[in-house]
Amino acid sequence: MQVDFERVDIRLVELKGVLHLQLMQNDGRATTTKNLLPEQLLVDQLLDSGYANIMVESTSEAYSVRITKSGDALVSTEKRQSEQNLSHDKKKERLLDSHDPFLREVGIADANGVIKPSRQDKYKQVEEFLRLLSPTLNAAIEAGQIHKPTKENPLRITDLGCGHAYLTFAAHQFLMNSGIPVEVTGIDVRPDSRDRNNAIAEKLGITSTITFKAEEISKTTADSADIAIALHACDTATDDAIAWAVNGGAKLLLIAPCCHHDIQKQIDAAPEPWGALTKFGLMKERLGDLLTDSFRAQLLRIIGYRVEVIEFVAGEHTPRNLMIRAVKTGAKPDQLDIDRYLEITGQWGVTPALEKKLPTLNIR
Repeated sequence: MQVDFERVDIRLVELKGVLHLQLMQNDGRATTTKNLLPEQLLVDQLLDSGYANIMVESTSEAYSVRITKSGDALVSTEKRQSEQNLSHDKKKERLLDSHDPFLREVGIADANGVIKPSRQDKYKQVEEFLRLLSPTLNAAIEAGQIHKPTKENPLRITDLGCGHAYLTFAAHQFLMNSGIPVEVTGIDVRPDSRDRNNAIAEKLGITSTITFKAEEISKTTADSADIAIALHACDTATDDAIAWAVNGGAKLLLIAPCCHHDIQKQIDAAPEPWGALTKFGLMKERLGDLLTDSFRAQLLRIIGYRVEVIEFVAGEHTPRNLMIRAVKTGAKPDQLDIDRYLEITGQWGVTPALEKKLPTLNIR
């Protein structure tokens, strides 16, 4: 069932002494907010509209419900203590304290722990990334798809194409502060990035749990990981990252693709009636982007991952705002998914780079 909004949030607020339900609906581009009296909100209709992930929070507990393809409800409960906030303008809770030393060392915050005006967008990107990582990781651990991390068996994370490692350090600090033992590796082809990032790790005193290497993604010597991150790796470097993660048995993938040239170069003539779109260069480019990421998502589904394609950060913060979030379930491939993939690639006369990098695929 296709839902009308990517995300819906409901919270209790007090307006002029009267309790209302604040309804926030996000369609992937913008969020609209309405304040309704309790009897005006059709909760049953909302619950029946096709959402597969539902979270209910109280001052003492949090309930997470995931609806499977077969219609079963998987429920998990977490004890927590929090205060009820009925204010209309709720201050957004930050997952990472602006005073965290790493933010100062990477240049996002100043010496007083204040986010620099010029780095606000990067800080928002870090926060949004953690908001995507945290519930997905918790749900995967709860479902047994990722082991419960311990000091003896920590969570292994590899960031492929880490660059200045803002998100690499953020994931490390957030998870360690949350009591989750981790071993983090950052991979980037540039030796200067490796040296800079290792120097920051040494200054922070965390070299025992985070390290950086200067290697190509396709040739990395990094060990396999539980979680693979690849944010804005150019063109087929994203496919290298996905292939490395999949071939190494990674349980969770967070992939934000960058430029897409491979498929665009392969498109000679579009199957009709799509020629009406591809005769315009800009539209052909954007269609190529959508095809590339659709093929990636479909291949991940075929090899046993539950896949979501979601907005990473709002469009005003970065032009590249799509993320592929995939959790390994081990589900057997659906023949319909295979047939659709083969039909679409056949119609367009293309062979996605990722398909060539998955030796165990065997679908042709």
